[in-house]
Amino acid sequence: MFQQYKHILIAIDGSKESDTAFKKAVNVAKRNEATLTITHIIDTRAFQTVSSFNDGILVEQATQTAKDTLEKYESKAKKEGCSNTKTIIEYGSPKFIIGKQLPKEENIDLILLGATGLNSIERFFIGSVSEYVIRHAPCDVLIIRTDMDNNSKILELE
Repeated sequence: MFQQYKHILIAIDGSKESDTAFKKAVNVAKRNEATLTITHIIDTRAFQTVSSFNDGILVEQATQTAKDTLEKYESKAKKEGCSNTKTIIEYGSPKFIIGKQLPKEENIDLILLGATGLNSIERFFIGSVSEYVIRHAPCDVLIIRTDMDNNSKILELE
């Protein structure tokens, strides 16, 4: 018998890597007849002060952008034949929410993430979301490093 996933989580952040991961997540969800949970985390650290976050305008703009983005991705998933989808917007630390909170709340058994191109200095100061999720998630994690044809996305130096 083969492993079958029932609840798959894909986090969308607007990057090309997350877009590719989304496309692969749709394929995995269809093959497994799984629920695909599409999430966008509004990183509250992006708001410089608590008062700017609490004044409502920035929150409303970020939330509306997230809603619009998630609606587009949910529509794409359904067009591709992935009918059992849901979307979630959360506020806080993407690392924690993707790696610990949502897997527990949504009974996630597979997380797909796009590998991003942080350099070593960025990883040192802000850390990698995917690295944190790999270390802390209670479920399987698949880091997407290839395009839809499984060709490496890492550019070789000329």
